[in-house]
Amino acid sequence: MDADKKTVADAAFKRRTYLELYGFCGVMLAVIFVTDLFIPLGVAVGVLYLVAVLFTLRTPQSKVTLLAAMMASLLIVAAFFYKPPVDYMWKVLFNRGISLFAVWITAVLGLQRNKAEQQRNIIVLEREKAHQELRILRGLLPICASCKKIRDDTGYWTQIEGYIRDHSEAEFTHSICPDCAKRLYPDFYETK
Repeated sequence: MDADKKTVADAAFKRRTYLELYGFCGVMLAVIFVTDLFIPLGVAVGVLYLVAVLFTLRTPQSKVTLLAAMMASLLIVAAFFYKPPVDYMWKVLFNRGISLFAVWITAVLGLQRNKAEQQRNIIVLEREKAHQELRILRGLLPICASCKKIRDDTGYWTQIEGYIRDHSEAEFTHSICPDCAKRLYPDFYETK
């Protein structure tokens, strides 16, 4: 019961943390937009939107990052249309283009990195799980040269099948190889 309460408490904490992060990113977008409105048009203030996009990469949902990148793009373009035109419009367009490019390249590369990290974590967990389930025989095994029994740690001699079954996940089936079948059952095989 305590584990269930802890899980619910952890989920509530994560939800609250993510909501705080979303709110912080929204406020950051608004502050950068207002700052952009009061700074001259030729200054590349739009690059500051990268900070909000980078903060959203801390969430497990990629939709939040894409939404922040779209909002930042809209605000970059909106600030351009809100301000009066200037003589050096090519510089303004270039700076706004760089800002848009930087926001989107950051979002895309960040999302790719997050996806690769999630896949890496899944592989590590699967490997750890497989390692926990795996039982491997290692080292030297004292085996009788004649009957092929193996001496265990306590000094007893056991059949090889029993020893391997007890010390690994392997199971045995029995059959007869062709050479032994010819030797043991010569009537069933033709001699050439």
